[in-house]
Amino acid sequence: MPMTIEEIIAAAAQLPERDRLRLVQALSTGGTDSRRSITELRGLGKEIWHHQDAQEYVNQERDPWEG
Repeated sequence: MPMTIEEIIAAAAQLPERDRLRLVQALSTGGTDSRRSITELRGLGKEIWHHQDAQEYVNQERDPWEG
């Protein structure tokens, strides 16, 4: 039979502080590691730049700064 929420809370209270913090983190992230990799952003928004030449864009951005 599964534990009740009250039993879970009581059991968690018996854990060392470090383990309680790990439990809170696991519960708040659904049990998954919340750290992400920057490489997951690769290609994000690429449709915005689909018809834009990279050098042309840089030149347009640079022009106002160069006066």
